[in-house]
Amino acid sequence: MTTENTEGVSPDRIDVSNDASLREWAKKLDTTHQQLKDAVRTVGDRATDVEMHLKGSRSTTNDDRIDETRSL
Repeated sequence: MTTENTEGVSPDRIDVSNDASLREWAKKLDTTHQQLKDAVRTVGDRATDVEMHLKGSRSTTNDDRIDETRSL
């Protein structure tokens, strides 16, 4: 999926006031619109910051995944 880069719009920023941008980023980051809005409110609109915030709040670590596979 490509992000159209129009003048004045940065492809690494999340504009939660734009419905198309909100849908695209929510899909890219596998999150809900509300979680995305909350994350932007908390850490700002830089996509990398939002992604790290979301991962930190809901993801497991590699060690967790390794432990899970060992128990199978």
